[in-house]
Amino acid sequence: MSRFNGLKEISRRQFARSGLLTAASLAWPALRAQPKLERAKLSLAVGGKASFQHLPLMLAEQLGYFRAEGLDLEITDHPSSARAAQALVNGAADVSASAFEHLIPLQSRTQWVQAFAIQARTPLITFGVSTRSMPGYKSLADLKGKKIGVAATGSSAYMVAKLVLGRAGVNTGEVTFVDAGSVSNALVALRSGQLDAISHTDPAMTMLEQKGDIKIISDTRTLKGTLAVFGGAMPTACLCASREFIQKNPNTCQALTNAIVHALKWLHTAGPGDVIKTVPEAYLLGDRGLYLAAFNNVRESISLDGLMPEDGARTVLRAVASVDPSVRAEKIDLPRTYTNEFAQRAKERFKA
Repeated sequence: MSRFNGLKEISRRQFARSGLLTAASLAWPALRAQPKLERAKLSLAVGGKASFQHLPLMLAEQLGYFRAEGLDLEITDHPSSARAAQALVNGAADVSASAFEHLIPLQSRTQWVQAFAIQARTPLITFGVSTRSMPGYKSLADLKGKKIGVAATGSSAYMVAKLVLGRAGVNTGEVTFVDAGSVSNALVALRSGQLDAISHTDPAMTMLEQKGDIKIISDTRTLKGTLAVFGGAMPTACLCASREFIQKNPNTCQALTNAIVHALKWLHTAGPGDVIKTVPEAYLLGDRGLYLAAFNNVRESISLDGLMPEDGARTVLRAVASVDPSVRAEKIDLPRTYTNEFAQRAKERFKA
């Protein structure tokens, strides 16, 4: 072979290689490159950041998944999901991490808010009776005339308590609901005898149960317990925003969902030691063993992939309509209350 022909052969091979590299470089961005965010800096209102309902959100923050998606979040904690949802409606936040059931009444008031990433597939609420003020408790009828603590009026804990009481024939007018507020306030109120019963979240409820302060009478920390109370899947904690915001900022919403689903994937493969190392010390209530016990109580209720279950929204609508007379189920356009578009993409990306 002449030197000239040899050079031509080398050139052909180089051209072939460069063609393959070019094809690969074109395919790679389609698979990996992140679309430009419409909004990188956002304000997010969360209802009870330390609760297990929002554990995926907290982990996404701690593990740097939001930053990895190019997001700069200003997270504001509120005492309940209801207040976090209200912050969104009032314009104090761009996005809210709150309970899905709050979106139903908002639509009935023509306030169009949509969930786009599910964090929990049950309410994770426990209803317990004080062993101090009601040592002789036998049935829910014993709660007539008593004080029941909830995170806030209108909260998920409030709805669970109303449903449990209602199914036992106890009218809400026969009890007094008390806004117990934060976990620490709720603990003090119950132990000091200011409350006869409490409907709240973990890890506080596991602590009260372990210390013998309460007797659990209804538990939605498990799929089985949730089915007993609601008759079906009852997804709650979610990321939501106005439909207008979602339509104008699809890449931003996808980035938020990616971070949540990434955290869900991590959570369902992590060991107890990994979780303890990642959760901020302040959330452990000074007892790592207690926190792990509470985590084990709720683990199956945390969403697997961020998707709204097929029958989940219908169960939520049925539950909300049963406790809120202002909500007429036939008037609610349920498909407009959530979208699985972003979670489905994130699920495929992270193999969740």
